[in-house]
Amino acid sequence: MPGMDQRELESRVKALTKVVAANEPPENALKLLESLKKDASPTEEMLRATRAGVFVGKLRSNPNKEIARAASELVIKWKKLVEQEKNSKLQKAKMGSPSAPAAASPPNPSSANAAPSGGAKKAFKGDPEKRKFDTDGVSIKRTESNVRNQCIGLLYNGLAYRSTESEGDVIAKAVAVESALFTLLNGEGAEYKKKIRSLFQNLKSKSNRDLGKRVLSGEISPDRFVSMTDDELKSEERKKMEMELEKENMKKAQVPMAEKSISDSLECGKCKKKRVSYTQAQTRSADEPMTTFCECMNCGNRWKFS
Repeated sequence: MPGMDQRELESRVKALTKVVAANEPPENALKLLESLKKDASPTEEMLRATRAGVFVGKLRSNPNKEIARAASELVIKWKKLVEQEKNSKLQKAKMGSPSAPAAASPPNPSSANAAPSGGAKKAFKGDPEKRKFDTDGVSIKRTESNVRNQCIGLLYNGLAYRSTESEGDVIAKAVAVESALFTLLNGEGAEYKKKIRSLFQNLKSKSNRDLGKRVLSGEISPDRFVSMTDDELKSEERKKMEMELEKENMKKAQVPMAEKSISDSLECGKCKKKRVSYTQAQTRSADEPMTTFCECMNCGNRWKFS
């Protein structure tokens, strides 16, 4: 582990624990988090031994948004490193490397971590329009909250829809998006749930085919994705259609409507008021009288006579 061994990692995490517990100025915690992000490249074994990932993970719900955001970024980095480590071992096993057992079995897709894999990617080969986390064999239990885990599952379903990206890449992106939203809204309240539903609906929209691809490819980052407005989430095709409709409605609104004559001699048979508007049109042959169409301006009753 370049720049920091297990003992140093454990020492800095303990220092971070004391700083947060003592309610010291946020700057102190941010400096320690930044040093861990810059200097630490831990293995999965080291994270388990020091429980560094568990403690830093809890800081993602810290009331201070800067601390929560820094902790989220650090967790994502560490998870990416662990995923790369697993893929590296898998590649060595496939190549028959003496440093790894030849019969090593590949990791279950459900154990994919919360960051894109740095190793070889295996494209999904099933029906991309029927993909869901349960049918893909992916575990969505990524946090201690059942609500958050279900939201991760919903995001997975939306991102996987029509995609052939690997299960690991999709769950990694779903976790990253959920974490970004949780940090942005500081919890799993009503606004958080509403935004999750909105993101899911836009990902599943048949008129918005490119949205999921752009999120999975990294063109739209998780932080950007969760902060996009409803209008920004719409596809270019949808925006164009709505713009054309708006222009059409404006044109119609600018066309002067034919004025209706109002008579005080015609009486409404329903409310007996003499506030009746009428128009006339030749609906029969030219030698027959015109048809009069009436509408009561008081009760809305309509009728016609010749």
